[in-house]
Amino acid sequence: MSGKMPQLDILILSNGPGELATWVKPVVSQLRQRYPDPETVRISVVLSPCPNAGGREAAVARSYPEVNRVQGADRFFPFLLWGRTADQWDWCDRGVVVFLGGDQIYPVIIAKRLGYASVVYAEWEARWQSLIDAFGVMQPQVIAQVKPAQRHKFTVVGDLMADVQGGDPQGQATLAAQLGLGPEEDLIGLLPGSKAGKLRAGVPFMTAIADQIKAQRPQAKFVLPVAPALSLQQLAAYGDRNTNPVVEIFDGPALQLIEPADPTQLPYLQTAQGSQILLWQPFPAYEMLTLCRLCITTVGANTAE
Repeated sequence: MSGKMPQLDILILSNGPGELATWVKPVVSQLRQRYPDPETVRISVVLSPCPNAGGREAAVARSYPEVNRVQGADRFFPFLLWGRTADQWDWCDRGVVVFLGGDQIYPVIIAKRLGYASVVYAEWEARWQSLIDAFGVMQPQVIAQVKPAQRHKFTVVGDLMADVQGGDPQGQATLAAQLGLGPEEDLIGLLPGSKAGKLRAGVPFMTAIADQIKAQRPQAKFVLPVAPALSLQQLAAYGDRNTNPVVEIFDGPALQLIEPADPTQLPYLQTAQGSQILLWQPFPAYEMLTLCRLCITTVGANTAE
């Protein structure tokens, strides 16, 4: 950015990998479409600690081109308690704090300190109703639980994870070519999640399922959308019996990570029985998922996706 001072600050509070992937990304995309000039409207992301974090959340947030600046979770509490960011950020006179993950008390405290309006995305429950300026909720049932005096603050905005547009036929044909998907092949998506607990069970379980399906349906092809906060090496490690005891419980297959030298070819996991599981890294993966005949998934953001 140049030395020009923005006219409005939008501060997004978030925490975990799922929230960044399925809430923050679509919101900042829409915000930047509405306010295309980053020198007029500045978008900042501040992360709070999350038990499911993998350590790459700040890097993921910085990868979103719509975002101007990011502060990691390790510096959150000095900001919450005293208003100090690690890089001594300045703030506009006008702004709004948008809550997209964490504890709903955080926007109350931070918006009051900055003198900004506060907006909370409430998926299932809206707290601190008298102290928050506006709520966007997933469904009308949330509003039904609200005191009548506060209901004017609420708007149904839908499910940020699931309300996405499908792909166009030409785009799908391009993706099918990238996947090497033939007309007689059935694409099956494996979605083990992004959190360590789910990956520990999900990777051996789903790769074992892939081997079983492949034995009965040779025309099956498998693809695994890799969470943006996860490296290919980290993903493959969840299939290692020496480091992941759950592999033995599910009788998960030994996995080998293959990264072809040809950049046009996708990396993949190969099981000991020879099944190949393509690793899809572009994010979000909604377009690719529309090609799947079946998806095997876990409870959480993956289910909605």
